[in-house]
Amino acid sequence: MERKMEENPVRDVETGSETGGEDALVGNVNKLMVSPPGYSGAPRRGHLVFDACFESGNLGRVDYISEFEFDLFIRPDTCNPRFRVWFNFTVENVCETQRVIFNVVNFSKTKSLYRDGMSPVVKSTSRPKWQRLPSKNVYYYRCPDHRRNYVMSFAFCFDREDDVYQFAYCYPYTYSRLQHYLASLERRNLPYLQREQLGLSVQQRRLDLLTITNSDHSGPEREKKLVFLTARVHPGESPASFICQGVIDFLVSQHPVAQILRDHVIFKIVPMLNPDGVYLGNYRCSLMGFDLNRHWQDPSPWAHPTLHAVKQLIVQMNQDPRVSLEFYIDVHAHSTMLNGFMYGNVFEDEERVQRQAVFPRLLCQNAPDFSFSNTSFNRDVVKAGTGRRFLGGLLDDTSYCYTLEVSFYSYMTAGSTAPVPYTEETYMKLGRNVARTFLDYYKLNNLIKDNRPTHIQSSEVKSHMCDSDRRADDVCRDAADRERERIEGVRH
Repeated sequence: MERKMEENPVRDVETGSETGGEDALVGNVNKLMVSPPGYSGAPRRGHLVFDACFESGNLGRVDYISEFEFDLFIRPDTCNPRFRVWFNFTVENVCETQRVIFNVVNFSKTKSLYRDGMSPVVKSTSRPKWQRLPSKNVYYYRCPDHRRNYVMSFAFCFDREDDVYQFAYCYPYTYSRLQHYLASLERRNLPYLQREQLGLSVQQRRLDLLTITNSDHSGPEREKKLVFLTARVHPGESPASFICQGVIDFLVSQHPVAQILRDHVIFKIVPMLNPDGVYLGNYRCSLMGFDLNRHWQDPSPWAHPTLHAVKQLIVQMNQDPRVSLEFYIDVHAHSTMLNGFMYGNVFEDEERVQRQAVFPRLLCQNAPDFSFSNTSFNRDVVKAGTGRRFLGGLLDDTSYCYTLEVSFYSYMTAGSTAPVPYTEETYMKLGRNVARTFLDYYKLNNLIKDNRPTHIQSSEVKSHMCDSDRRADDVCRDAADRERERIEGVRH
């Protein structure tokens, strides 16, 4: 999610005091047994043991309030106390039927989807599939006991003594998970997939680059259309990784649409721009406390090496006359809005503005969870250092740069009366539909002519409705048709 990052120390909104104490936590709890105050006997079953010393873990402190209630403190991002949102921790040594209330007391944001029904996700050793807690067990409120900060409280009943329970802000997608996934793709020896190490992070983790295209359709005399996609510049925005995997899964599949796209387009994908931040369990920053999505204008090779490497590659490709870099899409997750939607740039040229709206309109047709009404175009000065804004200024007027956002929580479809919570699978479906939409775009612009079937299989998302403001599918299609007629008129 795009947002301004101030350089000055955090100050409490109510008191004006600089943050310290609870917000100055620098490490995760490590197998911490929380016993009643003054208790000195042998550990007992029901004295909960908290742990966040694992990949993408985050929990900085636990305070015992009563045998039924515990205050939990998010560890701030490394080297940056401003950001306290992501949490991911385990609890063990529970009693069967033990009921507790956990209060997450030091969120750095006030607005939150917790007000709209979002709830944490949970799994346990005997039930390894993540599921959302019932929203009726979750409360989000301003608490006088914690400097009037916003607190998220949730009630939970442990039901199996031997289970280890894990709670998280959203479905985790770790650096190791990505590495296993990419390794499994490599083992398939697909002729149209190339994986390379574009660089290393500060802590020497891989910055992976995937190239997906049919090489026999990209001769030296043929200008190549190129789509560049990045994700996880903000490490706590884990839904971005599920979308990215959905894009990759579709593009490397045998689906006829994917085959056509590989014939005509080069896809370059950086699935994890901030691997250190992801590994460390940060929400927004890198190891050194930088919001990398504010440093595109002048990234440092030593402080922002992953960003520096990606920018170098894009600048180099932009200078290559054989390459036509047409799309840059940076994938994020949003903590206050529903559905998928896009941010685009604002231009003086009205014709360019209209052309930029074509892809989101087409995506609206293919994805029932994508909202064109939430899509917006801006040139806010505080966003100048983002990938979308910087590359929008660098690339020529035939290129389109977007931020693709998806809700941490849920989506509304046309005709629905209640939000539908996202799952790992529906995030990946949105990614598949993003990939599918490139065929519609290039057919629309008469760059691809092929009679092979283009429908999505039954296992894919089928969309006949647009978005939450009840746009019917034919409205979106008519709008796209009008764009095609206008573009063709300009072309001729």
